Amino acid sequence: MARGAELRKALAEKFDDELRFFKGWIDRPKAVGSILPTSSITARQMASVIDTGSGLPVLELGPGTGVITRAILKRGVRPEDLYCVEYSEDFVRHLRRNHPRVNVIHGDAFELDNTLGEARSLTFDSVVSGVPLLNFPVPLRIRYIEDLLGRVPAGRPVVQLTYGPVSPVPPGKGNYTVERFHFVLRNIPPTQLWLYRRPWSTGKAH
Repeated sequence: MARGAELRKALAEKFDDELRFFKGWIDRPKAVGSILPTSSITARQMASVIDTGSGLPVLELGPGTGVITRAILKRGVRPEDLYCVEYSEDFVRHLRRNHPRVNVIHGDAFELDNTLGEARSLTFDSVVSGVPLLNFPVPLRIRYIEDLLGRVPAGRPVVQLTYGPVSPVPPGKGNYTVERFHFVLRNIPPTQLWLYRRPWSTGKAH
């Protein structure tokens, strides 16, 4: 009986996520990259890059309905050590209601110094990004990744999802490496994950 109740709750949450995500896509198609939220399989793969033993907080960008947020918390990150930046006010209210101890911040992921406020000087273990970069011009994507890599120690990753076949941030355009991480067929649409890092030789981030 308990297992049945858990299944009904999980299905209800999934339906609520999908309905809310679709509404967000209708309202702001450029800010929401897909008509359906990220699959739990994709979310677990993205969260797997986090080193929970580093003692550093984690930054998530574009959490949407919180599918990846839940995977990050299940990975073992303390809610107080997770900072989520979301552009949609509706998603922000949803996230704050479901994850009251997580640092949910309403703002622009492309202007993090302003958005993070007092947390702007934090060094993060890694960055998990669901921002739909393909909706933005290439120079802005490059600036975005380089800004994120300045907020993590050298060698630590920024993981980015995309629905395109190639990296949304082209290699050879800045001080970062590009690595194909994982292709998730069981996602609608199928998703490619990419890792971006700053080489160790450059030293630690500020």
